[in-house]
Amino acid sequence: MAAPSPPPSEIPVTLGAQFLRQLPRYGVGLLLIAAYQAAQYWFDTRLMRAVNLALEGERASATWLGFLLIAVALGSFVIRVLSRVAVFNGGRIAEYELRRALLHRLQMLGPAFYRKMSTGEIMSRVTNDLTQVRLLLGFGILNVINTLFALASALAVTLSMSWKLTLASLGTLPFLLIVTRHFSRQIFTRQKDYQDSLGEMSSMVQSSIAGMRVIKSFSLEGSELGRFERQNQKYYDKTLALARLRGSMGPIMSAITTVGILVVFWYGGHLMLRGELSAGGFLAFYRALARLTWPLIALGFLVGLVQRGRASYSRLKEIYQAEPEIVDGPLPAVEALSGDLMVRNLSFSHGDDPVLKDVSFELPAGKSLAIVGRTGSGKSTLAVLLPRLQPAPRGAIFLDGSDVCDLPLATVRSAVGYAQQNAFLFSTTIGRNIGYALDEPDAAPSLLTVRKAASDAHILDEVLGLPDGFDTVVGERGVQLSGGQRQRVALARAFVSQPKILVLDDPLSAVDARTEKGILEAIERQKRERGLILITHRVAAAARCDRIIVLDGGRVVESGTHDELVAAGGVYALFAEEQRIERELERLGEEELVPSGREASAP
Repeated sequence: MAAPSPPPSEIPVTLGAQFLRQLPRYGVGLLLIAAYQAAQYWFDTRLMRAVNLALEGERASATWLGFLLIAVALGSFVIRVLSRVAVFNGGRIAEYELRRALLHRLQMLGPAFYRKMSTGEIMSRVTNDLTQVRLLLGFGILNVINTLFALASALAVTLSMSWKLTLASLGTLPFLLIVTRHFSRQIFTRQKDYQDSLGEMSSMVQSSIAGMRVIKSFSLEGSELGRFERQNQKYYDKTLALARLRGSMGPIMSAITTVGILVVFWYGGHLMLRGELSAGGFLAFYRALARLTWPLIALGFLVGLVQRGRASYSRLKEIYQAEPEIVDGPLPAVEALSGDLMVRNLSFSHGDDPVLKDVSFELPAGKSLAIVGRTGSGKSTLAVLLPRLQPAPRGAIFLDGSDVCDLPLATVRSAVGYAQQNAFLFSTTIGRNIGYALDEPDAAPSLLTVRKAASDAHILDEVLGLPDGFDTVVGERGVQLSGGQRQRVALARAFVSQPKILVLDDPLSAVDARTEKGILEAIERQKRERGLILITHRVAAAARCDRIIVLDGGRVVESGTHDELVAAGGVYALFAEEQRIERELERLGEEELVPSGREASAP
């Protein structure tokens, strides 16, 4: 049974460290390969004796020795298989652990990293590059060990038969080393170019599939196909360049080894005619040389494998060595937070562009706060800073009196639940999307929780109206649902998580008036159970909260209750008046349409 794998944060991610970690398995493989090559040495020397005995007429002894040779051959086969199991397992386990560490690192990295590296590029590294590293740490290590022992075992046989013929057979070895060195350098460069091109193409395909509706709605299939064709041609050129190099390396090295074999037959025949080498000795020599020739031929393949592994790992290092922007604080985890939130002089910038300036407010446990402002006023930025989804400045956000930068991320994010405006859904069922925060979303109690949350988010009737109900698969990023449905499924998911403070980023932006009323009622119920921050541009929604702050240009320009702000006659009062006029115009428009419809239907 394999030893338990350490936590992802403790897994060594360098090639050297992984090699040392798998060393016990490599050691077992080394002993088995040594036993196999020792058996081959015994086989070659006894084969010579069996042939010579047969030629001398001693059939009984030759036959008995032949049976022993068969038994050793079968045993060698078993040993060889076990050696590969041991070494290949090392490569597989290394791949498994490196993938765990890679996902752990990806989960730690912040938005700055994902702005630089696309999803398709990441997927290429997680799949193709890790496969090359696994081959390096499995098949590559096996062939290195096997080549060394095959060399020792074969030379022990050939030197005992004829040192002259051995030297003649190794005459082509310097040429093999020169050719190997030449190809090694080029393979590394071309393999890295190939992997980079594959990552770019994977990113383009992933982007095209995710945006297929947009492509079709603008009738840009031809343009997108042309863009893909150019990227595909680039990938083809890189692949072909690598294939030409690898394809030419094999024949060149085979040609060199073939010359060595011709030398063996010519000079070996000459020694046999002179009586310096017996027929059995030549057969044993040739068999031992064949065991040596294959590792030498495979040396070119092994060099290519090592260089592909190195090139792939150099791309993986960009992820392993990326520094997360947001890390756990030094304080221990806190399980019983009451949910008191205080923001004090919070300022935040994207590069050189200030987004928030000296924002301050308090949210006592169990209270509600609305954040109102025009587009671009910093509302959504403030929302992602509260649970530290963006790197929040130290000394600005406090939970129960503790700076969120000093608390573990798990503590902060379990206490501050965030439902984003642009809802992201996983490509699974509606039920699993809503119950994502539950340990067992398919269990009976969880299904009841999911159903209640769907009802609160006013999506239950629509879900039950679908052919598969909660088992309906929403597709990539929820493509099978409308924008309003996606938003309400995400809202139900936020309700299920049951944080101490629930941050809702404009949950009413994609719903009609009737659905809005139902969601506002659900939000009203949420207020009685936990602290609530409602980010909205709708005055009707903000009026339901205990307190309201108004953002303008990243600053808090007004603060108070709905009645206080309306009476103050400031920005909030202007919002209220604008939306009152909009509602009046909508009502008048509806009243005008009704008589028009009746007249059209009159006989």
